[in-house]
Amino acid sequence: MDCSNKKGRFVVNTVLGAAGMTLLVGWMVSFTPTVDAQQATAVEEICDDNATRERSRAGRRRSGASNRDCAYQEKDVDPATGRVVERQRQQAPRRVVRAVQVSPVPRPKIDDFVEAVPIPDRWRIVDALGYEQRWWDPYNQNDLKGDRPIHDDWFFNVTAISDSVIEPRSVPTPVGLQSTLNPSSNNVFGGYDQYLFNQNLAVELVYYKGNTVFKPPDYEFRFTPVINYNYTEIDEILGLNVNPSEGDTRHDNHVGIQAAFFDKHLRNVSDRYDFDSLRIGIQPFSSDFRGFLFQDAPFGVRLFGTRDNNRFQYNLAWFRRFEKDTNSGLNDVGESLRDDDLFIANIYWQDMPRLGFFSQLTLAYNINREDDEAFFDNNGFIARPASLGGERFRQYDVGYIGYNGDGHFGRLNLTTSLYAAVGEVDRGVFSNVKSDIQAYFFAAEASVDFDWIRPKFSVLYGSGDDDPFDDKSEGFDAIFENPQFAGADTSYWVRQGVPFIAGGRVALSQRNGILNSMRSSKEHGQSNFTNPGILLYGTGVDLELMPELRLSFNVNKLEFDTTEVLEVSRQQADIDEDIGVDASAAIIWRPLNSQNIVFRLSYAKLFAGDGFKSLFGDDDPDSLLFNLILTY
Repeated sequence: MDCSNKKGRFVVNTVLGAAGMTLLVGWMVSFTPTVDAQQATAVEEICDDNATRERSRAGRRRSGASNRDCAYQEKDVDPATGRVVERQRQQAPRRVVRAVQVSPVPRPKIDDFVEAVPIPDRWRIVDALGYEQRWWDPYNQNDLKGDRPIHDDWFFNVTAISDSVIEPRSVPTPVGLQSTLNPSSNNVFGGYDQYLFNQNLAVELVYYKGNTVFKPPDYEFRFTPVINYNYTEIDEILGLNVNPSEGDTRHDNHVGIQAAFFDKHLRNVSDRYDFDSLRIGIQPFSSDFRGFLFQDAPFGVRLFGTRDNNRFQYNLAWFRRFEKDTNSGLNDVGESLRDDDLFIANIYWQDMPRLGFFSQLTLAYNINREDDEAFFDNNGFIARPASLGGERFRQYDVGYIGYNGDGHFGRLNLTTSLYAAVGEVDRGVFSNVKSDIQAYFFAAEASVDFDWIRPKFSVLYGSGDDDPFDDKSEGFDAIFENPQFAGADTSYWVRQGVPFIAGGRVALSQRNGILNSMRSSKEHGQSNFTNPGILLYGTGVDLELMPELRLSFNVNKLEFDTTEVLEVSRQQADIDEDIGVDASAAIIWRPLNSQNIVFRLSYAKLFAGDGFKSLFGDDDPDSLLFNLILTY
């Protein structure tokens, strides 16, 4: 083979049988810069068969040279004589060419470096790879889910939620005063059977600016309308509407605005994007982990942010509450804002008192001045003032100080909440004198995980008022509760509102509430600190049968803290404190193993105690709930 370059010629003799070596040597020569012919002369080497090092190197590639085939001797032992026998095997000797250690790549010069060349951002790079947009697919490239800016660095995100509820239930229902559905009905309470269908369609539209991978958005606009349709059927008239001609069924619909706010990122205060932000408008807010004190979507102004690498989180806020649509519970923006203000400050402290546990301190101040005009709800019933005691207009100032914790200590999961309420009411419910508010609340839920089984234990206490005629109001009441506790709305007592006075004008407990507040309505009524209080202790278990299938059981024992307020209200002596045992079971199925499709079926029954029986009769009320949630 004859190879040459500009300055010289090199001749390489190769063994014709070693074709692979021919190609290798030819490649090496063709890429070797100009050197003297004398330096490139091949050197023939013969291996020494007695050198262990040489024999081990004979069959492998040497650094800086080609493989070598050489002649060497093999030594063996004759088994008959025990003498060493030498056997010689001759391989065709081959000249070895040592590679010249010169890089074929020229050293770059300073002029070869150019300025940085801009490349497309990470979203356009993805486009270049050929990803297609599919608006119906939330898990791949989709402009409707904020995967790519719609212009500059502004993004758009759409979330749609369909929440469907079918609920046959039995609830104590008073017989109408002016008229009855059945002429023979002469008891205080009539038929218990009720039926509810409720459909909500929520659409959340978010338009925001900024790269939110590591930091909050610079600007955010959020708008969340909710469209509701509801149908209710009961066994008595005057329970659904003050007009008896409306009968025992009700169709209703409403469009509520649950969020409409502007969020401005004020500044970053650390290299890890601790920040301060300001949010103005209708915004959802929860005062604690489980919604014991306040969980709503009011109008307000909120300053919030983080410190120390997100270890501390804080909120400073003023809220003014909306009137609600009576039958859907959604905000009614067609009504004026209520004269009910909430000032709140809280701080969250991660890993306090130890790693894995959140602590929170809350200060809240509620000022209510709704004492000058009667308010009737959408069904014609009076909501302010409540038809309880003297049915007096009243106003109050109440402050809450609380501690809340959520997390785990080793294997022990723990949620806890403690509140004290202090303030004054200008007129008592049963006494027309100023009354001091002194009330307390405590709740705790502990659980331990054993593989796919989580047993849990719950206790809750809300103080009651043992003397409705004195100048102290000692029954604890929240501002707007929505507790996720002890089975939440799977529980009968939490899920159902139990009427107390004929016509449903005052309820012992409110729907989606746990306190025996004796309000006219959670949506329209005022807080009432003259109530019998509550004591709950129970147990439950969550069974993760499969990643997409959960089975839950809860059993809670319920009691009144005191019964004096009940006895005065009903003019009935010796009411027992035992409400009963609330037992419930629920199965939750997520067929896609995500929150996009969630189906829940639950059943709850209240085994009435002596206190409940003395108020509502001997029946044991129950409820069945079908709930389907679809999320895009």
